[in-house]
Amino acid sequence: MRWLIIAVMALGTAACGSGPHDDLDKFVRDAGQGMRGKVEPLPEVKPYEPFPYEAFNLPDPFAPRKLKPSTAGGGGGFQPDLNRRKEPLESFELEKLKMVGTLEQNHVTYALIKAPDNSLYRVKVGDHMGVNFGVIKSISEQEIKLTETIEDSAGDWSEKPNSLTLIDESNAGQQKK
Repeated sequence: MRWLIIAVMALGTAACGSGPHDDLDKFVRDAGQGMRGKVEPLPEVKPYEPFPYEAFNLPDPFAPRKLKPSTAGGGGGFQPDLNRRKEPLESFELEKLKMVGTLEQNHVTYALIKAPDNSLYRVKVGDHMGVNFGVIKSISEQEIKLTETIEDSAGDWSEKPNSLTLIDESNAGQQKK
């Protein structure tokens, strides 16, 4: 009799085994049926073939170089004195130099130039300034006129007029505020 009561209780407990997530459990069990994963085979590995670099004799494409001179021009003729000792202001680009004033001593007019390193230089007509072989031609109270000598890609030299105007640093400082 005892065994009979235990069996009935076990059946009753088994019947109550359905819970609130039975539909979810059924879905998970059924979701994977009929699906079969397929993995693509790996591609065939091609053996490495070394490529011999044979362009050592070709010119560097990133290095500046001159064009071959034409039959008409040719890079000859006029050019600046490349053996001349450089003056201090020739190490700065003309755009970075500022004319800050003028000065006259012994009937000679000088211009005062402020370099990017905040050094102050005194220059006169005939002095050189700028990286393009600039020669000062005239100095007035408002500007310096100079001639630069520039080389083109074919090796020909040409002169280009340029100027540097007086900068009023008191107004320039007020404009920057």
